[in-house]
Amino acid sequence: MSVEIRHVRMSDPHVLSLLQDLEREYTTRYGFLYESLVSYPAERFAPPDGAFMLLYEDGHAIAGGAFQRHSGNTAEIKRMWTHREHRRRGLAARVLAELEREAAGRGYTRLRLDTGPRQPEATGLYLANGYKPLFDLANPPSSGPLPFEKELASSNLGE
Repeated sequence: MSVEIRHVRMSDPHVLSLLQDLEREYTTRYGFLYESLVSYPAERFAPPDGAFMLLYEDGHAIAGGAFQRHSGNTAEIKRMWTHREHRRRGLAARVLAELEREAAGRGYTRLRLDTGPRQPEATGLYLANGYKPLFDLANPPSSGPLPFEKELASSNLGE
């Protein structure tokens, strides 16, 4: 089956299910949520400053992610998620690459994101895709966010 990427709005019903699944995942891993994902301001992930994308297979949303303006020329990646039944297929890397392309196309030159210390898969994904940890990788914090950033190459900007 082919996988299709779609730009969506937070009002899309598939987004709600993604966010609810992500909240369950965070609560299972951390025992609490830093913020409500479903009540986050939808306009943050809407054009021109943001985007929300989902990967679909056979009509079902199986992975997704978003970005919002962080500051100036920097966008912040948020809501990276892959449905548990579809992990280990490279879908998160595909979402991340598409978010990077879209952000570059909108003039962003840097991306940043946070993950948590109980998400080693996410840390591995970001390191494998050229994100620089903004913390001591040899001695990462055991609580709080683990921030990363990446400069977008000029080839991503269409130059």
